[in-house]
Amino acid sequence: MPKRNNRNLTTKEIEAIIRQGVVKSHPVGSNLYLRINKGGSIDWVFRYQLRGKRTPLGMGGYHSKLNNLAIVRRKVAQARVNINHGIDPLELKRVQRVEAKAKTAHDRHTFKNVSIEYIDSKKAEWKNAKHHQQWINTLEQYAFSTIGNLPVSAIETNHILSILKPIWNTKTETATRVRTRIEAVLSYAEAHKWRSEGNPARWRGHLSVMLPSPQKLKELKHHAALPYAELPAFLNELSNTDGIGARALTIAILTASRTSEVLQATWDEINLEQRTWTIPKERMKAGVEHRIPLSDQVIRVFELLESHRMSDWVFPNRTNGHHLSSAGMSSVLKRMSRTDITVHGFRSTFRDYIAEKTSTPARIAEAALAHKLKDKAEAAYQRGDLIEKRRILMQVWASYCYQKSEKVVQLRA
Repeated sequence: MPKRNNRNLTTKEIEAIIRQGVVKSHPVGSNLYLRINKGGSIDWVFRYQLRGKRTPLGMGGYHSKLNNLAIVRRKVAQARVNINHGIDPLELKRVQRVEAKAKTAHDRHTFKNVSIEYIDSKKAEWKNAKHHQQWINTLEQYAFSTIGNLPVSAIETNHILSILKPIWNTKTETATRVRTRIEAVLSYAEAHKWRSEGNPARWRGHLSVMLPSPQKLKELKHHAALPYAELPAFLNELSNTDGIGARALTIAILTASRTSEVLQATWDEINLEQRTWTIPKERMKAGVEHRIPLSDQVIRVFELLESHRMSDWVFPNRTNGHHLSSAGMSSVLKRMSRTDITVHGFRSTFRDYIAEKTSTPARIAEAALAHKLKDKAEAAYQRGDLIEKRRILMQVWASYCYQKSEKVVQLRA
């Protein structure tokens, strides 16, 4: 039998070698070997010489269809072309492996994927479970369409500006939130060494010189508030406005509460005997339980609502069984042709009245609005929620609101 390394073997001869299973490197011809290993695995090895150095090059495992003799010989032919051009096939293989690994990381570390990973890593420290979904929704609505599929390493300032500029002047608060969330995600990526070019979403010394100050824009477009001098007349008109949305707006004004706090109220939070409304911390912006003392006028509204109770929601949506949507109160203002003011602005109306027409200490007014005290030292010593003092305050406020009339409700469908 002729020596196998002097000629190229056929597929049948390769199959015969495999059946025999002799553990060694079997020459196949043209410096190609079929290596049968002790564990039973079989692979191809091509031995070549370049610059006086002999090198073995793995050509993959044997497979009768996916990596058979014909396929491997084509690989060897390409390797020889590289060798003839002075390119080391083994070094080329290493480079390709590194590039493939980098591409895998490149594809995996897109802004969208990194955002999801970052949000999942932070959700345990967020008090409100909804915060997790709010992050996703914000980035999905404003960022993912532009940079979601880009690797974090490729994101530049022009990408960030293309996201922010269309909404910066018109939706300043939202745009600011978008920017800070993008910055957080990219900082997370930088910490993991998935990008190294700095953070293009940072504000100070970067975007601050390209975009108007959000604080100044906010001052120009503060929540439009009704002057407190006009409030009694407004509430008199509101009393003659039908519907559950009008009653929700009445409660929001009389308790100086936020929109979501009112709309998501449930009857188990209301205690008419103790004249309190206790909002759990999960529903509060500050993450702290908030007790609201109820004035005589608020009690009358709640009593009327309870007499028409149809669900656990204080302000139910009669079409879907859920609570009233945020449009429930804003639509009332539209029906009253008061698009010049906002629901949230009534909290400012309340604060202005307290500051200008009463001698109420600031800490009590801030407690009524469920604000955290800015003075940390004062906040540290204030253990209670000042509810009895606030009870007096909220009755003073309600009495001012209805100084000319005690007609506070209408509840026709």
